[in-house]
Amino acid sequence: MTFNLLQAAGAADANQGGLGGLLGGSTGSILMIVLMFVILYFFMIRPQQKKQKEIQKFRNSLTVGSKVVTAGGIYGTVKSLNEGESFLILEIAKGITIQIERSCVFADASQNQQ
Repeated sequence: MTFNLLQAAGAADANQGGLGGLLGGSTGSILMIVLMFVILYFFMIRPQQKKQKEIQKFRNSLTVGSKVVTAGGIYGTVKSLNEGESFLILEIAKGITIQIERSCVFADASQNQQ
């Protein structure tokens, strides 16, 4: 008796197309793909966009004397910046300055150093 029930369940599952039959065929497949993209957006894309906005806000708020870290890991202090230009002068040691792109500044070094 149990064997006949399992056979009937297997035949019914084959006729409905497995899990696709449970979700409604191609509509279910499309729904699953859309659901995956929504999850991808909320767990990966949205947080990355939020982080980029915070970095851009930090770059726009730079002032002379700010301690920063560059993309290459160089710690320094902002000595000069021109609002209209995309570069700034960074002092990395006493008397040693370098000119870098503003977009290469990634973090506030005063929060990272102890």
